[in-house]
Amino acid sequence: MRLMFHNTRGGQNREAGLTLIELIVTVAILSILASAAVPIARFEVKRQKERMLRYDLWQMRAAIDAYKDAADKHAFQTKVDSQNYPPDLQTLVDGVDVQSKKVRFLRHIPIDPMTGNDDWGLRSMQDDPNGDSWGGQNVFDVFTKSDGIALDGTKYSDW
Repeated sequence: MRLMFHNTRGGQNREAGLTLIELIVTVAILSILASAAVPIARFEVKRQKERMLRYDLWQMRAAIDAYKDAADKHAFQTKVDSQNYPPDLQTLVDGVDVQSKKVRFLRHIPIDPMTGNDDWGLRSMQDDPNGDSWGGQNVFDVFTKSDGIALDGTKYSDW
């Protein structure tokens, strides 16, 4: 859309509109603003993934604790060497029979927002607390297999 102004001075019609320089300056300003917004958007996406990771870890750890509490109260039988922890995450989803009722501790195994799959790192009671290999005796703790660094400088796998 072009605005036109007629100048009647001297009988000549002159059009006034955006010059090429004005257009270049406008595009430059818009590109500077857009380039400043991209890092902010990336930062927000990473922050959202970190929130999801913390929530998923909290949810799975709470389910592990609930399973252990129920087993400690003899609501169901566990393997002798399991120390009343679940044998795997799928058991928390499938549930156990408690007085002829199926009790589930987790609706589903969440997708790790950092790796994009549901293959979580597991630790049993017998494993090294700082190790990343799972002995398979039970599930005492869960962690992400991502080797990324969080916004606060910590490793995701240490959460």
